[in-house]
Amino acid sequence: MHHSPARERLPDRRPAETFEFEVAGLRYTCSVGRFGDGRIGEIFLSNHKGNSTADTNARDAAIAFSFAVQHGADPEMIRQALSRDSGGRATGPLGRALDLLREDEL
Repeated sequence: MHHSPARERLPDRRPAETFEFEVAGLRYTCSVGRFGDGRIGEIFLSNHKGNSTADTNARDAAIAFSFAVQHGADPEMIRQALSRDSGGRATGPLGRALDLLREDEL
């Protein structure tokens, strides 16, 4: 039987930061929740065209990212592994959101 690391739960009440950005001409909204020590614990992404393929893909990527970090994955390693263009810019909404969050922390 395979056991995964225990899920680290976020505080029941936590502030969230929300921002908007654009990738490939599409607008996205990102909300970020953090663990008590300030680490990213969850991301919610949505596209301005609700229920579109872009919206579904963004929401699903954010869910997978959130589960991963709550089970011990390193957000920075995920950020670095996501698709990029030849100039090093993220080509997807999750990568762009994580890049913007990282820039904000520097």
